Amino acid sequence: MANDMVDLDPLDRRIVAELQKDASLSNADLAERVGSTAPSCWRRIRQLEQAGVLRETVRLADPKLLGQGVNVLCDVRMKSHEAGNVEAFEAFVRAEPKIMECYSMSGEWDYLMRVVASDVSDYEHFLMRVLLKHPSVGAASSHFALSVTKYQTALPITM
Repeated sequence: MANDMVDLDPLDRRIVAELQKDASLSNADLAERVGSTAPSCWRRIRQLEQAGVLRETVRLADPKLLGQGVNVLCDVRMKSHEAGNVEAFEAFVRAEPKIMECYSMSGEWDYLMRVVASDVSDYEHFLMRVLLKHPSVGAASSHFALSVTKYQTALPITM
């Protein structure tokens, strides 16, 4: 929602853009890149964290090198939309490490998930013995990604 936006000045925007590219930058290197001083950058980063603009710092891992190179987009239809079913399903999703992303959707399907697996058999096991066994799940439809054309974690920052 536009009302939820935090008002950022140009320096804050440059800081966010640079940290999205490389969160391992030293404070001094970041200050140099954005045209500021190290103490100012440090103070602004803390303010951006407190405002919720900057969240946790992570390192992105290569899924293929970790044996999780299969990406599956999985549509899920609930058996019922009663609050208890939805809460139980969403708790399951948050706890399941193979589910990388999950979105509540409008339209024919209730949720869209991105699931990682080591191979088709691994995904079949997850689908048949885990996902479809969940009492809230009525149906699922799977779409295997053949390749990744674009994967980006950095949000576009208008300067």
